[in-house]
Order: sequence, then C-alpha cells, then structure tokens
Amino acid sequence: MARLQRKKSLDKKKRAADSVIPKKSKVTENRTDNVVFSGNVSKGRILSKRNSSVESKAAPGKIKSLLNKGMQFFREVKIELKKVTWPSRKQTMQFTLVVIILVMIISFFLGVIDYGLSNLIRVLLQ
Repeated sequence: MARLQRKKSLDKKKRAADSVIPKKSKVTENRTDNVVFSGNVSKGRILSKRNSSVESKAAPGKIKSLLNKGMQFFREVKIELKKVTWPSRKQTMQFTLVVIILVMIISFFLGVIDYGLSNLIRVLLQ
C-alpha cells in the first residue's frame, strides 16, 4: 500500500534542514582512534575518549522525524489489520483441535519408533 505523505510547508523544511546540520564547536580537535586531543597532538594530552556508537546527541528535528515515522508505521499497521479476515470462534476451536490431535499422533509415532530402536540397539550390544 502506498504511503500517504503530507506536503511540508517551506518553513518546516527549512527548520528541519537547520536542525539536522551539526554545529561547529569553538575548540579545534584532532581525532585519532576515537580519542580526542586538544591543541598540540605531540603533547599527548587526552581530554576524553569517545564511544564510536554515541558521537553526539540527536538533534531535536531528528527525534521529531523518528517519532513521526513511528507514528506513521503504527497508523499503517492499524489500516492493514482492518483488512485481515479473522477466523470465527468456531473455526479457531476446530483448527486448535486439529493441531492438538496431530501433535498427539506424531508424538505417539515418534515414541514407538524411539522405543523400538532403543530395544534394537540394546539387543545388538548384548
């Protein structure tokens, strides 16, 4: 099913684009192997170690975008679930009974085979 997308106004697009662009920090940093050095690298002063999976905090526009995507997903799920043909209570009970009976038959068959093979191996080893 095709997604229904709303057109964003030009102001909202500009705000979303501005919030995604990362801001430059005032301090110049040299990065090597996820370690941040300040100033002259030859001094070897380590200010902090950075986790590569968490580089920076998420921008507010990015969080809002993720929430909107999540809400859109749940709306689509709701629409699709309305299209499902659900079985009646009687059909569900019948199908459940068929499954239980088949499981009992298969387990009995496997039990008999297991018992027979274990006795056969016991006789061959003695």
